[in-house]
Amino acid sequence: MDIVVLADTHLKNGIDQLHQKVLTSLRSADLILHAGDFVSPRVLTELAEFAEVRGVLGNNDGALIGRLSETLEFEVDGVGFAMVHDSGRSLARSSRLARQFPQSRVVVFGHSHVPVNELGVGGQVLFNPGSPTQRRTQPFCTFGWIRVKGGDIRTRRIEALD
Repeated sequence: MDIVVLADTHLKNGIDQLHQKVLTSLRSADLILHAGDFVSPRVLTELAEFAEVRGVLGNNDGALIGRLSETLEFEVDGVGFAMVHDSGRSLARSSRLARQFPQSRVVVFGHSHVPVNELGVGGQVLFNPGSPTQRRTQPFCTFGWIRVKGGDIRTRRIEALD
């Protein structure tokens, strides 16, 4: 299963402003994860035209209150996932997320716009795709890819957008 991972898109008028590389990736996705700050319900609707979308409420998602929850836990092809928008400070993040989501092998988060692809406590994957639209302090805008198959995480990577 090929999963495109987004966060912090901050799009008010739909997904047309996404980089072509993101749009191309969405066309081949089996699942889209979005770790919050869609900003507009239209973004959620338009992403769902490509594949199933699972997302959480970000701090800029007032228009999506009642449609999305603050956290989400689910399984994809035998791999446990969790999502939250704001994982808190980077200090002690690994142990905090392991306590909050002990059954999840992958925790996807956003908020900081800082890409993270690392192993935490017990080998739990901590994954922040960054932002495909607002690089802030980062050299590039980014998004993520995760491939799972038969209970294994085959690939996890952050893609830079130039």
